[in-house]
Amino acid sequence: MERVWGGRSLESLLGKSLPGSLPIGELWEVSDREGAQSIVREGPFRGKTLHELWTGHRKEVFGNLHLSNPSRRFPLLIKLLDARARLSVQVHPPEHRAAPPLTEAKTECWYFLDAEEGAEVFAGLKRGVTEADFRRSLDEGTVEETLHRLPVRQGESLYLPSGRLHAIGAGLVIVEVQQNSDTTFRVFDWNRAGLDGKPRELHVEESLESIDFADIEPPLTPATQTLIADCPHFRVEKITLIHRWNAAREDDFRVVACVGGGIRCGNASVGPGGFLLIPASKHPLFLEPLLPGTSALVTTLPPVP
Repeated sequence: MERVWGGRSLESLLGKSLPGSLPIGELWEVSDREGAQSIVREGPFRGKTLHELWTGHRKEVFGNLHLSNPSRRFPLLIKLLDARARLSVQVHPPEHRAAPPLTEAKTECWYFLDAEEGAEVFAGLKRGVTEADFRRSLDEGTVEETLHRLPVRQGESLYLPSGRLHAIGAGLVIVEVQQNSDTTFRVFDWNRAGLDGKPRELHVEESLESIDFADIEPPLTPATQTLIADCPHFRVEKITLIHRWNAAREDDFRVVACVGGGIRCGNASVGPGGFLLIPASKHPLFLEPLLPGTSALVTTLPPVP
């Protein structure tokens, strides 16, 4: 996905093959969106889309735990982000404000795969800032003064429930795990022009209706913590692979993202920024570390109650 704030770090840092020379801000790595489908690369389902797996092979790929899930699409969207410049100040609508299919709620989490010196993000409001203060800052062009600023380092992470005001700063490569949604309301864009030279569209009223103004100074998750996120929409854990590990579960699947070193599973090998879908299986499916210090994010989907 071309983005005004993107760059080419996913190519230079992670070895991704990027088209053209324009700034690429997002790679949708695990995607079941109309017009943006992950495709099985090898094995008995080679050539099938993620949507075809979810709708036609759910039990054998995703396991019995998810047979009753009513979602018509695979419920998660997992991306790599390359922010060479600040993203807009934005918010995703909470469940009670979303009106599918036009708008969709989105809770997400960020894992900072790479962070330049001085990199930062914005999340929530500063202590003492009220809704009236924020509305006034929009009129006065002083939005930055109301935002909670968080310096970030590689290996840290941040959970972002829908309704949380946020912006990614420059110099970050991020693994983003989120609900399968593409609804973003931009409330402020640093007065910058888009790729076409014109100011990008803002959604001020929609944003103001969606922002949780009681969300004050949320913390980062430290790099030493293994639980990245645990919510009704997904669970993300960080593991360190020292020896080979059986990732298979008979009734459930896992999405594995390599974030350090390298991983082999069967005939497939991935380095940082590489993803594996581990299907439900009663037979062992071993992840083998290829380098010392190999680490991965493991994402699972909570079953429907």
